[in-house]
Order: sequence, then structure tokens, then C-alpha cells
Amino acid sequence: MMNLGQNTESRGGGVRRLYVDNAATSFPKPPEVLKAMVDYATHIGASAGRGAYAEARASAEVLKNCREKLNTLFNGENPNHFIFTMNCTDALNLAIKGILRDGKGGGRNGDHCVTTWMDHNSVLRPYHALAQSRGEGGGGVQYTHIAVDPVTCVVDPADVKKAIRPNTKLIAVVHGSNVTGTVQPIREIGKIAREAQILFLVDAAQSAGHIPIDVQADYIDLLAFPGHKGLLGPLGTGALYIRPGLEKQMTPLRHGGTGSLSEQDIQPDFMPDKFESGSHNAIGIAGLAAGVEWVLQKTIHALYQHDQMLCCTFMESIDGIDGLRFLGPQGIKNRMGVFSVRIKKRKGEGEIDPLQLAHRLENEFGILTRPGLHCAPLAHRHLGTLDTGGTTRLSFGAFLSALDVRYAADALATIALSYE
Repeated sequence: MMNLGQNTESRGGGVRRLYVDNAATSFPKPPEVLKAMVDYATHIGASAGRGAYAEARASAEVLKNCREKLNTLFNGENPNHFIFTMNCTDALNLAIKGILRDGKGGGRNGDHCVTTWMDHNSVLRPYHALAQSRGEGGGGVQYTHIAVDPVTCVVDPADVKKAIRPNTKLIAVVHGSNVTGTVQPIREIGKIAREAQILFLVDAAQSAGHIPIDVQADYIDLLAFPGHKGLLGPLGTGALYIRPGLEKQMTPLRHGGTGSLSEQDIQPDFMPDKFESGSHNAIGIAGLAAGVEWVLQKTIHALYQHDQMLCCTFMESIDGIDGLRFLGPQGIKNRMGVFSVRIKKRKGEGEIDPLQLAHRLENEFGILTRPGLHCAPLAHRHLGTLDTGGTTRLSFGAFLSALDVRYAADALATIALSYE
């Protein structure tokens, strides 16, 4: 096993600060990421496609380099089909709103789409917004939420198949849950979608950089992911992979300058310019390229094994602690390193408020977690935690060690055994 983890040092001579909120954004970043961004700011600084001089060409090379690395990591068919976005939410909006159509002007119902109870608001809200859009004589987009297993929160692919209608256009599934760490069987679902000639969108917000993803073997038509989480790039980066040929069916969300075909008043129809209007976040993309290169060097399989080791360590460390429970898969199967916990009060009724637990973890142990609903209300409704403040979430990353995870488990045990 590679020793990928490293202990977080204390700051200012006080209580150590242990970051376990990698599901929100990864921290720390590899030194190579910061170096790439400083190098860009120091030596390039120009905007790609906005000049013929060397620095502008170098900026374009930064974008090209990052697309090629992403294409390698996810086994894409063409690097130019990785569209840079602000984040995963932006990528999901481009995918959903670029594909789905309401019944406006056609006197018919709009497209039907499918999702699950575990999906994030970045899928649920675009779906809902399109469902509210009703054209004259036609209906808005329709959608179906697929139920999941009561404990593991895994969706049964057969249920996805049953939900397909004649007007189903898109199936969207979150690969790794940001609430329970549940990993969905995307290859099985993708095969069902491909056989039915329905487009398959995977939300890889939590899985990209943590779990192997092969867009061709997994039958993925659209892959949305952030650059700032498992890929270890900076905030403000993300991408959408669009399977070659599919771009012809999609509508851009933005129109504007691309540095190409400037004499025309219509958006270019070739990739990636069709979906990339305006100047790029080139300094962020430089950092993202360095993060992806770090992942490629360590290998996604080694990072996945490290994540699985941390999961096992955490579950073993909290096993048998009275009143402490975690939601989602109770073993390593169908799981990644995201754990939502609740602690039962030793006296009286109920459980510790998730926000209070997060405060205690930070103030007494220097452990940084995320309390609340995690922008996934249906998941919390399914788990029975929607009306009780959600959960306190710990999420692991490549720079955590088994010792760090045991420290977090010991802190939870101390609180569980002392809270009245």
C-alpha cells in the first residue's frame, strides 16, 4: 500500500487542525498545484485565443495539456470534448439544460428524465426548474426519482429500467453520494441506458479522482465533475465530458466570444468552442492540470485502495461505540470515504444536534467537518434526518492517514461517551 496520507500539523502552537471535509473541497493540495498556478501568473498571464503572441499561445497550451490529461484519466474519445466549467454544478446545468426540452410550441409533454433519491440539488434543481417551464399547449419536462435500498442507499438498476418511458431522454445518477458515501453501479445503469438509446449523465462530484471511471466502458454519455475535489485542483474549476457526436444535440447555455470565427454573429458549432464562451480561468486550469497529473502519477487505483483503507480503519475504530452510528453502507462494499454520523444522547431522548457536534469536534479536537443537509434533501428525507438537522459529515482525501482517521474516531468516541 502506498503511504499517501500525511498528518496535519498544528497551527500557531494550538490544537491541531485536521481537515475532514474533502467532499466540499480537497485540502491540502499537492505542492505541484500551487507551483503551476504561480508559474502561470508569473510567466504567462495571457488569455488563450486572445492574441498571436507567445504568451497567448502558451495559455492555449495550458488548456490543451489539461484536456489531454483528463482524456487519459477518464479514457475519453477526444480531449476536445472536455468542456471547462466553473464547477460541477455548472457542468451539470450545461448537460441537463443543454439536452432536455419542454413541450413549448409543440402541444406535447416535455422530455422525461430520471434521477435517484440520493442525488444532489445540482441535479434536482435544474430538473425542477425545467419541470416548471411550460410552453403554450405543452407541458414542462417530467422527472422520476428512483427509490434506493433503505440501508445501503444503492439504487437497483432494474428499477431504473422500469422507470423508462417512451419520452425518456436522460438518466442522471450521482456516482458517489456526498451524504452516505454510497457508490452506485454506474456501469450496469449505463448499459441499460445505452441499450434503450437514452442518454446517461453521471455526476462524479465525489468520485472523480477517488474511484476509477472509464467513460467508454461505463457507457457514459455525459460526465460532470469538479476540479477542486478529488482531482486536487483549485476552486472555480470543473468540466463536462460530452461523448463525440452528442454535442450536435446540445444547446449552449452561453453565447459570446471564443476567439474563433469572430466575423460571424452565431456561436461556433465545433468543439470545444461551442460551449466555452469568454476568457477561461486559465490560472485555475493550470492548477487543475497539475492536480490531474498528480493523480495520474499516483494512479487512480492506488488512490482508490487508499480510500478503501481509510474507510475500513474508520469503521473498525468506531465499531461498538454506544450511541454512535453512521449512515449508508455498513461495510466496504458500495462505499467510499464519506461518512455521515449521528450520536444518541446518553440521557434523555434524541440525538446530538449535528451543528453542535461539529462545533465540539472543532473546538475540542480541531477536527473540521460539515454539518447539515449537504444540499441533498431527498437523501436526508430517505434517511429520516431531514427534520432533525441532517448529519455531521466526515469525508476523506488522499492526504489523510490511518492515524488521522483513528484520531477522528477517538474524538467521536469521547463525545459519544460523555454527552449527557
